Amino acid sequence: MARARKPAQATRLFRGFAKAASQLATFAWSSASLVSRLASTGHVAEIQKFGSNPGALRMFVFHPPIPPSPGAPLIIVLHGCRQGAESFATQAGWLDVARSLGIPLVLPEQMMANNRSRCFNWFKPGDFGRDLGEAMSVRQMVRAATRQFESDRRRVFIVGLSAGGAMAVAMLAAYPAVFAGGAVVAGMPIGAASTSPMALLRMYRADPSRTRASLVAAVQARTLSRRGRPWPRLSIWQGGRDRTVDPANAELLAAQWSALHGLGQNPDSDTTPAPGLRRRCWGRPMRPVVELCTMPDLAHGFPVDARSGGGGRPGPWVIDAGISAAREITAFWGLHPSLQ
Repeated sequence: MARARKPAQATRLFRGFAKAASQLATFAWSSASLVSRLASTGHVAEIQKFGSNPGALRMFVFHPPIPPSPGAPLIIVLHGCRQGAESFATQAGWLDVARSLGIPLVLPEQMMANNRSRCFNWFKPGDFGRDLGEAMSVRQMVRAATRQFESDRRRVFIVGLSAGGAMAVAMLAAYPAVFAGGAVVAGMPIGAASTSPMALLRMYRADPSRTRASLVAAVQARTLSRRGRPWPRLSIWQGGRDRTVDPANAELLAAQWSALHGLGQNPDSDTTPAPGLRRRCWGRPMRPVVELCTMPDLAHGFPVDARSGGGGRPGPWVIDAGISAAREITAFWGLHPSLQ
């Protein structure tokens, strides 16, 4: 039988519990205060604690100046190699989108300790799989942000450039129930590589032997059975003059995702909505589930329209192409009323 604790011991134990409870309350209060400050300033701020963070990523959030109403969407933006989370989101026009539509952003940032070039490790099995590494860290950020912002869990979207684009589609494959849609700019199909040398090879030369069946199998191997439930919708963007990522990878990605949705190889529509922009869509005309937007004169980077207010501005791997991909992508997701 355990001996009864002395009054002094009981007092110290109570104080220990009280201190722990106070620390938890302080953290919860500071998180709420942070969102309050963001609501008034509209600045990007870092969230230090959002989960176990097995991928050792940094989490930044942007709360638009006008507080979003409960049930607003949430957008996760993944930067490319040698970019920072805030600078990319600013230059690519995502902060402008967030301000105009009243949508908060989650901005994960890669660390040099994980990758020298600060690329998301989209090809490493320990980082792209469900509940593993960087993928799990991003999932934890989504969970924390949807709770904090009271976001609509049915309208969570993710977008990324280059390695960030490859990681974005990896997130869609690992957690299809979490995301309503995604967007990939100069990215890679799921299953393109599982090692660094293979990743470099497939970036420069897409695998010509991939069949639609093998592309679908690569996605299905990374997630739980969907049992007839729909997959997230996907917007794919690719430049014809990209010398970093073979443009054929975008074609493979479109084949992969259209097949996942049970659609044929040929698009249901093929249009030129703007000079220098070809748009192929799979699915219903008013709400396609996959779109492939190709720009023959675009090099490796995220397209923006610097001449349009709120259309983004040029920066490292952010290119003034006369078209704001951020606006077009949000229109595809159904979030930009002026472009629907």
